[in-house]
Amino acid sequence: MAKKPKVASNTIALNKRARHEYFIEDEIEAGLELQGWEVKALRAGKANISDSYVIFRNGEAFLFGAMITPLNMASTHIVSDPTRTRKLLLNKRELDSLFGKVNREGFTIVATAMYWKNAWAKVKIGLAKGKKLHDKREDIKDREWQVAKSRIMKNANRG
Repeated sequence: MAKKPKVASNTIALNKRARHEYFIEDEIEAGLELQGWEVKALRAGKANISDSYVIFRNGEAFLFGAMITPLNMASTHIVSDPTRTRKLLLNKRELDSLFGKVNREGFTIVATAMYWKNAWAKVKIGLAKGKKLHDKREDIKDREWQVAKSRIMKNANRG
């Protein structure tokens, strides 16, 4: 009997806190400029994007605050900086649009997910506006109501 091949998840890292802290208006997929040791570390799942956001310098976008922990078997002649600022690969139209929205409309750009697309590491960045405390409480209330509602429906269907 032949074994079924294991389906690997394409997701490297998720930023669950971003949806709690911000209203995500729009999401864009961006490529990521990586070094060799970083690709190996990503394949091992050693990434954290919970505190990362996008900054603009010289008309280019950079992912700031993303943590890629180097593997212990990495080469000794390469200095690995886990929190280095990594360039995002976006086309000119996307860069201009994001830059304008951040400067004029007061948006923040946060990383919401990091994943593999074919052999390329991609980052999903979200155009975000900060939530106030009462908005967060409302979201929690809605989530708890959905759980309670599903419980009630489940029990109602039994009897």
